[in-house]
Amino acid sequence: MKILSIRDGVVPIRSDIRNAYISFSEMTASIVAIESDVTRNGRRLTGYGFNSNGRYGQSGLLRERFLPRLERARPDEILAGDGSNFDPGKVWRILMANEKPGGHGDRSVAVGVLDMALWDLVAKIEDKPLYRLLADRYRGGQADESAYVYAAGGYYYPGKDVPMLREEMRRYLDLGYLTVKIKIGGASLEDDRARVEAVLAMLPPGGQLAVDANGRFDLETAMAYTHALNQYSLKWFEEAGDPLDFEINREVAAASTNPVATGENLFSMQDSRNLVRYGGMRPDRDFLQMDPVLSYGLVEYLRTLEMLRRNGWSPRQCIPHGGHQFALHMAAGLGLHGNESYPGVFQPFGGFADNVPVEGGRARLPDAPGIGIELKQALYAAFAAL
Repeated sequence: MKILSIRDGVVPIRSDIRNAYISFSEMTASIVAIESDVTRNGRRLTGYGFNSNGRYGQSGLLRERFLPRLERARPDEILAGDGSNFDPGKVWRILMANEKPGGHGDRSVAVGVLDMALWDLVAKIEDKPLYRLLADRYRGGQADESAYVYAAGGYYYPGKDVPMLREEMRRYLDLGYLTVKIKIGGASLEDDRARVEAVLAMLPPGGQLAVDANGRFDLETAMAYTHALNQYSLKWFEEAGDPLDFEINREVAAASTNPVATGENLFSMQDSRNLVRYGGMRPDRDFLQMDPVLSYGLVEYLRTLEMLRRNGWSPRQCIPHGGHQFALHMAAGLGLHGNESYPGVFQPFGGFADNVPVEGGRARLPDAPGIGIELKQALYAAFAAL
């Protein structure tokens, strides 16, 4: 068993939307296809991977460091002991050879893209959907048949007013979501409160609203928003300050009557450990949003989950950032709280398989082997072009 070829490309996900910190007008994503010599129904099995939104494509790092390392590896260096499949842990060690500790950032994204493609391939070789494979390996065979999902949107668009925001949220509710998320911090506190109140007023029974500041605030502004948002019952208040400013996070968590959520911009187990040590996060109510693709992949995410367990955290308090099928499989297979979803933005990567509706705020997973990228027509077209 061996890898025959690895192809990568860069796909634009340009949009006029912005959050409190950045515009997505020039955003890109990397895609990777790993082709094996294993055949099924007359076709070689290929694994597909891509990086989550918010970080740019990583073609430079992939081509200069990580692809050559994987291409040079001997089969015995990347296969499981019995030779029946590839071993993601072994591959991870090959990719990270001669990499110094620390410096987590774009490097972690490049490795995460390859990790996703490899897990897709491994699941296809075992002829299982990824969530079943993960449940069998790490959860005694117990898998969630569906996963809680929320619709992330509510970005600032040029000329977008409150009625347009409500119209967007109505589309998500009509799609079957019960929890929606909007951005704050890109307008005044007064204007953001009006946006929050407008969405809360339209939620159905059981509906919830989360808000996301994308790390925009200094301590004074973060506390002003915290006290203002305490007047509402929210799913969570997300990323008030810089992701590595644990003092701001600790002060917000101590003052917030709403759950706090953060972690999407922490790219290693070590940084996540510092968050739970020093960031004031409360294991009984707060949420951790580490994105497996942006943080070295599923191999590293499994280490992070084990660290969290040792520090008194349940996987049920983890809800990955990213809004893609890979994290959806992880949510169902590893027993996480759920998964983010982007039904209206970051196409073709946002959202799930074309034939998987959201019902009652939950998404079922298809039984196709692997991640199911082939079941999302617009997304698969990007990989077919490779």
